[in-house]
Amino acid sequence: MKDKDLLLSIIAIVVYILGGIGTFAGIGLILLMKGQDLWGLGEGHTVGYLLVCVGLIFSILGVLIMRILRNRI
Repeated sequence: MKDKDLLLSIIAIVVYILGGIGTFAGIGLILLMKGQDLWGLGEGHTVGYLLVCVGLIFSILGVLIMRILRNRI
């Protein structure tokens, strides 16, 4: 049981950190890549908006997982 809780808590922290990195990378793309192509994926600022949204969702998901684990243990 302890190994499962430890694994879930590590996953929660990793998701939270990835969300933060994605959010700030998206903000950087929005500010710096307006009107420039980003490796054929589209314009930089549109990919930045996607990263901001997904990053915020990951951050919220990481916090929710941490709260659930804290209340369960």
